[in-house]
Amino acid sequence: MHGKDVKLKRILENGKTVIVPMDHGASNGPIAGIEEIDSAVSKVSNATAIILHKGMIQKIAVPRCGVIMHLSASTSLSPEPNRKVLVGSVREALALGCDGVSVHVNLGSEFEAEMLSSLGEVSAECEELQMPLLAMMYVRGKNVASFDPDAIALSARVAAELGADIVKCPFTGDVETFKKVVRGCGVPVVVAGGPKMGSDLEVLKLAEDAIRSGAAGTSIGRNVFQHANPTAMVEALRAVVIGRKRAEEAISLLSNSATQETLNATALSQRR
Repeated sequence: MHGKDVKLKRILENGKTVIVPMDHGASNGPIAGIEEIDSAVSKVSNATAIILHKGMIQKIAVPRCGVIMHLSASTSLSPEPNRKVLVGSVREALALGCDGVSVHVNLGSEFEAEMLSSLGEVSAECEELQMPLLAMMYVRGKNVASFDPDAIALSARVAAELGADIVKCPFTGDVETFKKVVRGCGVPVVVAGGPKMGSDLEVLKLAEDAIRSGAAGTSIGRNVFQHANPTAMVEALRAVVIGRKRAEEAISLLSNSATQETLNATALSQRR
């Protein structure tokens, strides 16, 4: 077993994963849900992995879930917010004890070549140091729709071709077209959560459709850490992604009167 495989087992639980990205502060500042990062992380440590930038990783207590260090950044104040640049390295992630790194790429943007070059550089370093790589692939150009199934399939395959171990991309809108994305990728695919959704059931149905499509799981941020009970939301997502429950069944975990502490204790006992 290679070192990368050992780390991947921290992120993928029996081949499935519920990731909670919490790197939003680098682009939008201290938004609701992640103002106090240590407290925010403690509420979602029943996920299989979280995503943070290096500065926040240094501030949190060691969670029981996997930790992925995000290496890309840009801010909402930039005149070029779609231009993601590298702000960290694989060696820094290793020094912090992380289980993986992630890189953001916007295909179709005028900065595509620069971001693909960065992805290639990080991929080579990940292979050398045996660090799992998650590629966040988005289609954001003037001449292509962001949710075009063919473009999303292309973006996922590009990530796999360049060495990503896990690919994160938006859902295409239906199971059949997303099956083509998954089949054509060749490495585990996780579905991005996107903007805040209208209901919990909508979030869980997204997860259910992702699993029906053959995806490895979800990478959902705002719809988890901005939830009234992030711990329960993670458990509901785990029920769909890992437990293969339907969204309508998993929603009961959110209406249950159990306290957050009880949910945490149950999740911990199931992992022992």
